[in-house]
Amino acid sequence: MTTLTPKTIKFLQSPTSKAWVEQAIAHLDTILLDHSHCERKAASVALNLMFRYPSNRSLVKALTAIAQEELQHFEQVNQWLERRSIPLAPLSAPPYGAKLKAEVRRDEPERMLDLLLVSGLIEARSHERLGLLATHCPDPELAAFYRGLMASEARHYGIYWTLATQEFDRPIINQRLDELAAVESAILATLHPEPRIHS
Repeated sequence: MTTLTPKTIKFLQSPTSKAWVEQAIAHLDTILLDHSHCERKAASVALNLMFRYPSNRSLVKALTAIAQEELQHFEQVNQWLERRSIPLAPLSAPPYGAKLKAEVRRDEPERMLDLLLVSGLIEARSHERLGLLATHCPDPELAAFYRGLMASEARHYGIYWTLATQEFDRPIINQRLDELAAVESAILATLHPEPRIHS
C-alpha cells in the first residue's frame, strides 16, 4: 500500500496510505461532516476521563483545556459545513474507535494507562491526517483551516502522553504504547469503504 508520509509522528507505527488521501479528497463534504463528529467525540473523551478520575487535579486541569478547545474546533468545522451547505446529520462510525476501545483493559490502574494512550494515538493520527488534508485539499481556504488545526492536535496527543508519564513508569508506558500502536496501524491497514477521518 503506497504511503505519503514518513514514519516520524510520535505514537504512530505506520503512515497513512495514499488511498486514504485520494478517498478523502474525493469526498470532502463527507470528511467535513465526519470531522465535526470527531471534534465532538474528542471533547466527550476528555470530559469522560475527567468524570472517571475527578480527584486527579493535573488530569482534570489539562483535560478541561482540551475539552474546551475541541468544542471550539467543533464550532469552527460546523461553520464550514454551513458555508458549504452541508446539513448536520448522523454518520455511521468506522470500526477504528470501537476496535481501539476494545483493547482498553478493565482493571485499574491499567485502564487509566490504556485510556490515555488510546486517546493520544487518536490525536496523533488526527494530527497526521489533518496535515495531509492541508497539503492535498484543492480549496486553499479549507487547506489553510486544516493547517491551522494541526498544532492543536499535536499538543493534545502530547498532553495525553504527559499525563501518562505522570502516573506510570516509562518502560511500562513504552511497552503498552507499542502494543496499542500496532493495533491502531493494523486497523487502518485496510481502507474503510466509506470516507472518514479515521477510516
